[in-house]
Amino acid sequence: MSANQLLLALGHRAARAREDFLVADSNAAAVAWVDRWPDWPGPGLALYGAAGCGKSHLAHVFAARSDARVVGPEAIQSAAVPGLLTDRTAWAIDDADRNCDERGLLHFLNAIAEQRGHVLLTARAAPARWAVALPDLASRLAAMPAVAIAPPNDALLAAVLVKLFADRQLMIGVDVIDYLTGRIERSFAAASAMVERLDRAALAERRAVTVPLVRRVLDTAP
Repeated sequence: MSANQLLLALGHRAARAREDFLVADSNAAAVAWVDRWPDWPGPGLALYGAAGCGKSHLAHVFAARSDARVVGPEAIQSAAVPGLLTDRTAWAIDDADRNCDERGLLHFLNAIAEQRGHVLLTARAAPARWAVALPDLASRLAAMPAVAIAPPNDALLAAVLVKLFADRQLMIGVDVIDYLTGRIERSFAAASAMVERLDRAALAERRAVTVPLVRRVLDTAP
């Protein structure tokens, strides 16, 4: 392998272990809070940020540390809460602000607190800004510590691109990373979408991901 190549072959699935998470100024506070478990000031913690910023990854890191179960908000229904909490007392609710059953979530948070358990919520916005109709739920969410994950800087965006290519077992050059970093939207979602498009193009044409391929894919972007 030449000096300007990055050999990336970590498997087909997204790597979600603690050591796979890329720590930078934009997410260091969120990582520190997860690493601090179980020494939280209360039973709940919320992590919020744009799509693809690493919230789900950190939810799985938390799950590995705490033996928590990671679920979507659809699992937190009022009738299901008693059964859920006989299973375990550490939980992560990913995308918790998406179509949540407010009464179910309120019962769940109350029960977690009574059992001295812990719950990690991830969402696009801070819980205090959710459009919540139940006053008791709004009050409980507003009191929960909430940590933002900010958009990436150049260094983190480059590292995220490297990881995304690695998750797809793609060997790419440093020149590709440099070219992409200066030309795509500075967001995790844009990086993920671009890597997916490049992977599809490379597979269709049975060729490596190179700067000329990147240039052509960028030129045809909607």
